[in-house]
Amino acid sequence: MADHGEIEYATATGNDYAAHEETYRNFVTLVKVSIAVVAAIVILMAIFLT
Repeated sequence: MADHGEIEYATATGNDYAAHEETYRNFVTLVKVSIAVVAAIVILMAIFLT
């Protein structure tokens, strides 16, 4: 196989690793909040619709 060398994230052109990490953190936070909201809706439905 061809030797492609080592990947250099910090020096690659057009690669903003800090922005990628921030986007990932925001996505994880959004997923956590969404799960909490859905869980609250299900709990409230169980309480008030039974």
